[in-house]
Amino acid sequence: MKIEHYVNSDELHVKLTGELDEHSSAYVRMSLDALLEKENIRRLYIDMSDLSFMDSTGIGVLIGRYKRLKPRGITVYIESPRPTVDRVLTLSGIYDIMFKAG
Repeated sequence: MKIEHYVNSDELHVKLTGELDEHSSAYVRMSLDALLEKENIRRLYIDMSDLSFMDSTGIGVLIGRYKRLKPRGITVYIESPRPTVDRVLTLSGIYDIMFKAG
């Protein structure tokens, strides 16, 4: 799993590359939490265009970040998921709490 990021004003943009599963979830969780604590943001964009696989553990990572960010008024956007990842996100109902962008 590779994580790249940049900050644009009050937006944190994160790009995930690889697989978000049981083996990488702890790394992604810790990395995102560290970035979110360090940066003063209002919106989080998660680019999934290079995410080749995600399972229920990945859904747990997303929901956990959402629960931490919602009280702070931070909106989460999912960008450009591949069709297989998009299907997992749709079936999980994640788009009911996070926005799909791009």
